[in-house]
Formats: sequence, structure tokens, C-alpha cells
Amino acid sequence: MTQDTALDMKDVELNEIDPEKQPMAAGAGESPVGGEKNGVVKVKLDDEDDDGGIRATKFTGLSKEELLKVAGTPGWVRVRWALLVLFWLGWAGMLAGAVVIIVQAPRCRPLPAMEWWNKGPLYQIGDPATFQDAEGQDGVGDLLGIQNRLDSLSTLKVKGLMIGPLHINDKDDPSLTRLKEIEKKYGTLESFKSLLEAARKKSIQIILDLTPNYKGEDVWFNNEMKTPDSILLTQIKDAMNFWYENGVGGIYISGFERIQNADEILPELQNITANHSTDGKARVLLIASNEVPNNQILDILNDTTSGILGASYLLSKGNESDKTLGERIRHYQGFGVQDRILWTVRPQLGHMASAVKENLLRVYQLLLFTLQGTPLTVYGDEIGLKDLPGQPARGPYMQWDDTKNHGFSEGSVSEANDLNMNISFKAQEDDKTSLLSQFKRLSEFRGKERSLLHGDFILLHHTDTALAFARVWDQNERFVSVVNFSPDTVTEVSIVHEEIPEQCSVVMSSDPERKEGSSVTVKNLKLSAGEALLLKYPYGA
Repeated sequence: MTQDTALDMKDVELNEIDPEKQPMAAGAGESPVGGEKNGVVKVKLDDEDDDGGIRATKFTGLSKEELLKVAGTPGWVRVRWALLVLFWLGWAGMLAGAVVIIVQAPRCRPLPAMEWWNKGPLYQIGDPATFQDAEGQDGVGDLLGIQNRLDSLSTLKVKGLMIGPLHINDKDDPSLTRLKEIEKKYGTLESFKSLLEAARKKSIQIILDLTPNYKGEDVWFNNEMKTPDSILLTQIKDAMNFWYENGVGGIYISGFERIQNADEILPELQNITANHSTDGKARVLLIASNEVPNNQILDILNDTTSGILGASYLLSKGNESDKTLGERIRHYQGFGVQDRILWTVRPQLGHMASAVKENLLRVYQLLLFTLQGTPLTVYGDEIGLKDLPGQPARGPYMQWDDTKNHGFSEGSVSEANDLNMNISFKAQEDDKTSLLSQFKRLSEFRGKERSLLHGDFILLHHTDTALAFARVWDQNERFVSVVNFSPDTVTEVSIVHEEIPEQCSVVMSSDPERKEGSSVTVKNLKLSAGEALLLKYPYGA
């Protein structure tokens, strides 16, 4: 082996050789032949020097001149061009794919214009005398009492409080009716303004009931309203301007069916409302009658471009479930005013629990919040208060907690209602299964779910004992409301519709046996007595 090709030697110990294969060891204390241990072989490697040290190996790449020379060869030029073309083709392909996805994706429907009264329920306090006594001595509720209860009302997510009438009215005497003055027992103009400001801070509007002769039989003094230029009509219009200028969000007028020339008067009142709906402060005119809206009123609702709502009722004939509800809904759709309906339970101011059986309360609560239009609930309906007995029935004082007079007043009250003995806002607030808890859940759903807020209405099932309908909006989650009007018997409902899948999920039910989140088959659906059932299904299901 020559010097140029000689390998450095490195020791490789053969320690793993089987004992029987190892060479015989030398005598004790003697070194093996040549001064090496038995089983040791020396191998010399290139990266060690003769002394066994590591010798560094130097590596140098191509120089700049060599790289330029190689890069300029035809082969590398072709490779570079190929890579460049592939890059731009890939980029163009991704761009084209994105354009195709955008073009083929379903278009989102533009959201309709929504005002504050479209976004949640309205809460009718009516006469403040029965709501909260702030002074705590005379047993009469007042404006300050309403202000003191705004925190509780805000948990209901209501968008407006309907209050009054508050104005001075000498029964059946138009000359002593002063529409711009507040009765002293309720408070002053300053206390009313304080309530307006406190409510505004909680995003709650105040709607003032301006029904003229509310203490009399003829609420509109029809003998004084026969001509469009009557003194009383002038006073009403002047009062509307006054209260709008003082900050109310809306005006409510009841008994509209009694006005002999409503088709002439209503447009004038609507124009006043429109004139004050400026600077981002939308105003609304609410009109109500003791009958369902006639075609004349529906035409006016349809023609107007500003805020106006007409009241309709879930119950329109006595205290029995109204079998015409589905047909009336279709009728409103035919006029295109379904989103301008103010839904409430009954024509006269009275409590739902006095109009229907107890196990139907959740049925009507569900309908109020899931139909198209704006829900209107009477104070105390959220906890199931009942009217005081008598003819006509009188409203009970609001029951807040288990303290004296249920937290309404520290003074003496005119009359207690034994029917409401165990009912209070506080008790139901702590009970997740209570009527109040369902009210809060439905109010929250109404405000955040687009299908319930402004979705289309699909009538799915309508009989004397049951009603089912869907609310759908674009690509959002959809909802199906199914109710059994019979308080005593099971009702079978079959829902077969191209928009509705066979399986839907339970959102809530008044039947404790039906668990939330469970799946139900809507083609063969059995509703328990008085069941209120809210279902949901995803878009594209």
C-alpha cells in the first residue's frame, strides 16, 4: 500500500465476540504479543491524523463565476422559465376558483329596515296606579315608580313601555279634557321627562296613550269629531306635537273603530308622526280597536311609508281560542301588512291569565313572540297575574316580591287579589321553568334570531285545535312553532312541506317530558294538552 492511499488506523474493539471465540489470554500480568490487547484491530481513517486527532475537512461550493456559468446553460434557463410559467398558472387558477366560488355562492338577502319597535316586545303598563308606588304611602302607582322598576323591565328586553292615558279628562266633557296636562296623582311633566331620560339610557322608548275620553263611554267624543277641522281634532294634533317634542317615542290611540271619519283623520295623525321622525329618532303611531282591523285600516297601514302599527288579537271572540287566527294571518299577508301588526292577546286591556286556562298561557306567549309583527304584552302577563273580579274586571297591582303588598307599596292598597297570592316577579325570576323565564328566553330569541326578527312566514298546519307555522330568513337557522289550543286533549299534527325537514330539534316545550335538544319527527307529531312547542332546523337541511 503506497503512502498516498494509506489509511489511518483506528482501534475497533471486538468486545462483543462470544467467549468461546476469543483468543486465549496471556498469563496474568503479561501483555499480549506486540503490546496490544487480545481482540483489538487498528483501522486508520481519512479524517484522523497519525496521532489520532480529528483532521478538519474543508468543503468549498461553486464560485460566483462558476454559478453564473452554470446558470446560463440552456437547461437551467428552460427550468427557470418552466417554474415561472407554473407559478403564474397556479396563481391564475386560484384566482379563477375564487371568482367561481363567489359567483356560484347564494346571494344574501338585503336586511329590511328595522326600527326599535320591530326589534323586541312592547310592554303595556297602562294606568301607572297599579304598577309601582314610589312614595310608598298612598298605595297609588306613579311615574317615579315606573322609573324605579326600569332595571327589572330591562331584563325582559322590552323596547317600549306603553303608559297612560295620563292626561286630565273629565268624563264625557271635551271642554275639560286637557291632553297636555298630567294628572297630579301620577306626577308632573318634570317627572315624566325624568322617566323618558332614564328609559332612554336603557334603550327603552316611552309610548304615550293619548285616547281622548278614556274615562267615558265614547272615547272619541264623536259629536266633536264629525269634521276634519273640529276643535277636538286640533287639540289632539297639537297634543301629539307637544309630546313628540318632549321626547316620546310613540303615540297610542285606542277605540279607533268608533271614529266615524277614521279614513280622513288617520292620515293626518300619521303625517304628524312622520314629521317628527327625523335626526335618527324614529316615531311610531299605534292604533287599536276592539275589533280586528278592517280592510279600510289595513289599506292605510299598507299605503303609509312611516311608522304605524295596527293592533290585532290572538283572541277576538270572548275568551275561547280563536279558530280564525290562521285565516286572519293570511288576510294580513294579502294586504302586505303582516309586519305592521301589533299582536296582543285580547281587545280590552286585561290579563292573559284571566282570558285563557293556565296551561295555555305558554301557548299564547309563544305565539306573541314568533308571529310576524310586534308583540305587545300587558304588565303582569309575564308572570301570569289575573284580573280582580268584577264587571268590568280591574287590573291588579303588580306583584314584585314577597314583602308587604308584594313590593308594590309600603302603604295600604285598595284591594288584594287572592288569585295572585303565590305569584311574584322575584319568585319566578329564580325559577328556570317559570312562565317568566320562558318570556325572557323568547324575548331574547326574538331579538337575536333573524328568522324570528324579520323572517318570512309559512303557514304549515291550521285546524280548530292546532296551529303550526315556520319563520325563515335567507341562510339563517329556521324555526317552527307548533301549538295545541286544546287544554285537555292530545292533538296530532302532521307537517309535510318542501321547506321543512322530517327531523327538527326542540328549542323549548311546555311539556316537561320533551327534552330540549332532542329530535322530533314532524310528520307524525303528537302534542300534549296545551303544549307550546318551538323547533328549529338549519338552513339547507
